[in-house]
Amino acid sequence: MLFAATLLASCGVSNVTIEGSFPTPNISKLPLSVAVYYDEALRDFSYLEYSETGQEEFNIASGQSHIQLFNAILPAMFDNVIVVDSMEEAAASGADAVFMPLIEEFQLALPAKTKLDVYEVWVKYNMRLVTPNGDYIADWVLTSYGKTPTETFRSVEAGINEAAVVALRDLASSFSLTFSQVQEVNDWLASL
Repeated sequence: MLFAATLLASCGVSNVTIEGSFPTPNISKLPLSVAVYYDEALRDFSYLEYSETGQEEFNIASGQSHIQLFNAILPAMFDNVIVVDSMEEAAASGADAVFMPLIEEFQLALPAKTKLDVYEVWVKYNMRLVTPNGDYIADWVLTSYGKTPTETFRSVEAGINEAAVVALRDLASSFSLTFSQVQEVNDWLASL
């Protein structure tokens, strides 16, 4: 009976909730008020990794870590940041623009599958900036990448978590440093 219970437990999906800390970038703030709308797909984002036999292997919940990341970097980038729960609230906020990050793709590479001694995470984002009334300002794609060596971690879950945190920090760096260089954003800033 104990053997059967152990066998069943080993066949289940492992849940990994991404947790980490995200430093704020040391950059000059733009004199703007920006509303931030995290839609349900971002808030509840999770990714399922399947084994080679098609079984669910890892359920990686990372939505809250993305929100934590943006809540750390956006106040360093803008004079005023307002988190809103709807576009209606954004329209009434008096903000100059509304930022809406979306996750388009999440990929995980495990050492057991790649035969490399690293855990790797790639995330593809769609960054959207609109007026408070919902009119288009900019829409651009950013990708982030993180990897960690296997010898650093005692568990697969810890390796996945750290690779995801490195990918999120990569996003923080590229987003904060390239925001004003996106052509549509640059044109919009010049029009203010």
